[in-house]
Amino acid sequence: MALTIGIVGLPNVGKSTLFNALTRAEVLAANYPFATIDPNVGVVPLPDPRLGTLAEMFHSEKTVPATVSFVDIAGIVKGASEGEGLGNKFLANIREADAICQVTRAFSDPDVTRVPGSETPAGDMETISTELILADLQTLENALPRLEKDAKRGLVDSAVIENAQKALELLGEGVTLYQGATKAGIDVAALRELQLMTAKPFIYVFNTDEDGLADTAMQQQLRELVAPAEAIFLDAKFEAELIELDAEEAAEMLESTGQEESGLDQLARVGFDTLGLQTYLTAGPKESRAWTIPQGATAPQAAGVIHTDFERGFIKAEIVSYDHLVDAGTMAEAKSRGQVRMEGKDYVMRDGDVVEFRFNV
Repeated sequence: MALTIGIVGLPNVGKSTLFNALTRAEVLAANYPFATIDPNVGVVPLPDPRLGTLAEMFHSEKTVPATVSFVDIAGIVKGASEGEGLGNKFLANIREADAICQVTRAFSDPDVTRVPGSETPAGDMETISTELILADLQTLENALPRLEKDAKRGLVDSAVIENAQKALELLGEGVTLYQGATKAGIDVAALRELQLMTAKPFIYVFNTDEDGLADTAMQQQLRELVAPAEAIFLDAKFEAELIELDAEEAAEMLESTGQEESGLDQLARVGFDTLGLQTYLTAGPKESRAWTIPQGATAPQAAGVIHTDFERGFIKAEIVSYDHLVDAGTMAEAKSRGQVRMEGKDYVMRDGDVVEFRFNV
């Protein structure tokens, strides 16, 4: 599935350093605004230890993980909603993303230039939220006259007008749609065609240092500030160093800092979930593979991710949960225990289902 997460933030907060670490790409990470002009796209593997276990069980030649796509979008500045800096271009790139990952500076370094609005994490977030809110307000104000005319002609449902007016009111209070739509009774799905940026799911990455990673009180305060969005705390420079090591050295380095999981792995997992995705698994001698599907996808829809013919000719899906399969040790033993099921077209897939599809060509 071609869903993407746009990485945004003020200049010099560590966006490109984070993106380099995520994708091992050679994106220019310079100490001045607009070092990133065109969005850079990176496809990041989703950490999944289940694949290694399945590969051992089925003697697979290779493993193929699910992936998350990140887009590095150049730094936003105050006034971007009015075209300041490269505002119009940046906002267009954000509109094309399915979720927004806002990188916020939470480290101290006098050698890295601060731009206005980046004095504190809260100020950092407020500057970007304000620009996105102002841009969405412009979009709604421009769209409402057209929507009202279309509603009179019966081309637009009155619910669209009602939700657009509620959205205008909420944004006017300085609240993003992602944070306040549910409480305000706004159906953001009714406004999908407007591509409102503040309606997209948000993830907040706080780029901090060793002291920040140990400051649980500060972290809790920031988590509450960005709720209901997820908050991830990492040191982008440390993560960049970590990916240069082999697996054993990286594990030792993480352990020395008291971390069980790298910040990048956290971001990939949270991003995957934020996009509303899950995986099912297939396994055999050729490969063990994780396939990406939307949460709530049915068995035929899941089959269609492998090939459209599988969905068209779907008959049944032979399914066993990953945990049951590993506990049984073999597919044959799982079958003897009655843990392998035959499911039909109405079956809703669960994360971790190990599947073999049956279909007519």
